[in-house]
Formats: sequence, structure tokens, C-alpha cells
Amino acid sequence: MASGLVIHDTTRDKSSLGKIVIDNKDLLSSLHDNILGHILSFLPAIEAVRTSVLSKRWIHVWKLITSLRFDDAMLYSGKRIPKEHFINFVNNTLFLLSDSSIPNFSLGLSRYLYDASQINAWISFILERGVRNLRIQYADKVLLSSNSLFNCSSLEHLVLQMRCTLSVPSSVCLPNLQYLSFSGIRLVSDPSTYSKDQTLSFPVLKAFEARGCEWSMQNVSIEVPQLQTFSVAFWNSLSNESSRCSINIYAPNLTDFSYEGDLEHEVILSNPSSIISASVVIVIDEDINDGIQEISTRAHMLLRQFHEVESLKLWFYKVPMHAKDVFTNLPAFGRLNYLQINEVAGEALLNLLHNSPILKTLVLLHGVSKFDKDLLTSASVPHCFQSCLKVFQFGGFNVHEHELSLVKFAMANAAKLEKMTITTAFWLQYSDINMEKVKEQLLSFPKCSTSASLEFADVNGVLR
Repeated sequence: MASGLVIHDTTRDKSSLGKIVIDNKDLLSSLHDNILGHILSFLPAIEAVRTSVLSKRWIHVWKLITSLRFDDAMLYSGKRIPKEHFINFVNNTLFLLSDSSIPNFSLGLSRYLYDASQINAWISFILERGVRNLRIQYADKVLLSSNSLFNCSSLEHLVLQMRCTLSVPSSVCLPNLQYLSFSGIRLVSDPSTYSKDQTLSFPVLKAFEARGCEWSMQNVSIEVPQLQTFSVAFWNSLSNESSRCSINIYAPNLTDFSYEGDLEHEVILSNPSSIISASVVIVIDEDINDGIQEISTRAHMLLRQFHEVESLKLWFYKVPMHAKDVFTNLPAFGRLNYLQINEVAGEALLNLLHNSPILKTLVLLHGVSKFDKDLLTSASVPHCFQSCLKVFQFGGFNVHEHELSLVKFAMANAAKLEKMTITTAFWLQYSDINMEKVKEQLLSFPKCSTSASLEFADVNGVLR
């Protein structure tokens, strides 16, 4: 008889539950308990525990799992688990594992609201079990006890997606933490160890992410000698309390930096020269007018730190329109070869180009704001145009006169240009503008580079 894989029909033969038979050999039952426990770790906790009914041997096998995953939105027998049943299941499971280590723990709470004491009890229990990878998701507000969290030296991977308040001691050190992700958390100084200066030390951390968090502290120093990726996004205050925090990052090996926010908090890099790729998204409230000069200064100081990056993405909303000096007196971006901007004024663009001598790729996502076309007539040609610019992507093209002048200027002076792609603005497909004539006009512009090609695309990127 040919060999093959046979999984017994458990509805007919209860004695075969949990058996995988190949050539009449029960391979699953021959596996060591620790291996079976590892296999069960890939199942949600409720499914792993259910295997205890398979046979006498399986009664305790599930307790050897290395990963626990609880999710109150999970279906059980096709139905949602009632809140009380879910709480009892989690409590009973953790009680039965009180003598076990739990390296990996995930808690997803998206369907019900819970008492803070209940959530804190679960987290504290796990932190005492030698957890290495911890992930918690909870949509509602909660005051999270942080003492056990910041004293858990076993943590290697920590993800907290919660609308919680977390008290941060004046000094924190998690020696084994390699990945840290916060989302929606309000970070405050621990009143029992209050200090205007907080120090967070993560000796082996490789990636740090904080999105939509409120930093209700004064001075924070993050010491991360092995950090490679840093991403922070400041959204609207969760508590409507205005506070300005200075975040100092000591990361000599940092290569990727990402910032998103309104510049309310100051981010200072001690070793910016190591950064290869930087992304900056600044979103300013439309109602802010009085403090626009201060915001301009903050944006300028932030940009100055990235003068040695190779790739730079700048998405500025409202700032370039009102604060012209954001892009003036910047240091030379001596290593920059890729620049992407969502929207920029013509004068600011020229300043950036003059400060980017080896730029190879320029991407304008939403064109340029209105400027005097005579600016290009009197402007000196940026060095990158003469020596190395190869790709120019002009997005959000509105067929305005100043945009036509910019294209003409680039075509006439970019000696090494290989390809220019013009993507038209969305509204043009509903206008009466004859795009064929526009294309003819653009194609008639003299080219400094004989190898340069000019392509046209619609808003979806489809070439025309």
C-alpha cells in the first residue's frame, strides 16, 4: 500500500483524536511533550486549552505552550465569547499556569470594557513569568501600573497599543529590550520619583516607535547605543493639556529617522551624522497664526539635524506657506541623493536644490505653490542640475504658468537628466484644458540633456 498522510475522522473514532498517522505510525503521539507544547503555541489560547480533552496524555500538554494569545473578539463555536466567560477563561488559564514561564503573551481587548484592576492584574502576572515578547491592545482609557513593567528585565519585544496613562520613573533600564512600540499612551513623570529629567536606557534596543503618544514630561533622554530605527508621531493631545517636552536621543548607530507632528515637542539627536534616511511630516493647525514664526524656527532646527542624510522626505502642511525662512540658511546636504517634497514654494525649492550638490532624484508630490516666474530667470543654476540630477518626478501638475516655467528651467539646465515624469492633478480630467496641446508645449522645451525623456501620467500613475 502506498504511504501517505491520514488524519482520522474524529467524528467516527474518538480514540484517534489528536493522532496523525503515516504508514500506520502515530507520529504526533511520538513527539516530546515540549515539542507538542511549542506546536500548540501557534493556536489561540482557547484552542490550545481545548486539546486537553483529547486524551489523558493531552490533559497537561497545553501547559507547556510557549505563547499565549487571548482575544475577546475571537469567535468560539461561531459565536462571540461573552465578557464574563472571557474573563473567567483568562483567569483560570493563568491560574493553571502559575508555575510556568510564558515567553510570549498577547492580549487583545477590543470588544468589551474592563476594570483597570483586572487588566493590571493580568499584566502583572505575565511580567512575573519571564515574558520576553509582550503585546497588549486595548481601546479604552486605563491607568496602567508601570512598576512591574519597567522592572521586567526579561522583556525583549514590547508593544502597547492602549489609551493608558503610564508613569515613568526618573530612571528606566530594560537591558534586553530590542523592540519597543507605544501607541496612544500618555507618558507622565512618576510622582514617587519625580524629576524634570527622565532617563530611558535600552542598551540593545534596535527599533523604537511611538505614535499618538502624549509626552507630559519636561526633559527625556533616551539612551539607545544600538538603535537603528526611530519613529515618532505626535498627534493632538489626549488630555487637552499643553506641554512642551524636550526629547534627547543618544543613538550613535541610528540609520532611519521618522518624525510626524506639530513641532510642539523638541527632538534633539546627539549623533545625526549616522542617519541615512529621514522622513519629516509637519502638520500645523490652520488656526495657528500668532506662533507661526516660532514654529518656523523649530522646523528649521529640526531640518538642520539631517544635513548628512542620503534620502530625505519632507511633507509640510501649512508651514511652507507662512514661514519662508524654514528653508533658508540651511547647511549643505552633502550626501543627499533623493529628495521628496509634498508641497513647496519655488524659492524654498531653489534653496534646497542649491544646498543639495549631489542630488540624483527629485520628487514633487503636489507641485509647487505660486511664485514669481522671474525668480527662475535670475536664479543661478543649482550644482546638482549641472552634474548629477537624473530623475525629476513632478506630481500634482496643474498647468499653471509658474509650473511650466519650472519644467522649462529644469529641462534647459539639467545636463544629466534621464527622465522627467509629469503627473497631472486630479481635477484636470474634468477641466476643459486641452492636455494634448500642453504636452506639445512641454515637449517643445529645449533640453540640455540629449538623453532625457519626458513622460506623462494621470493621477493614478498610468502613463499617457
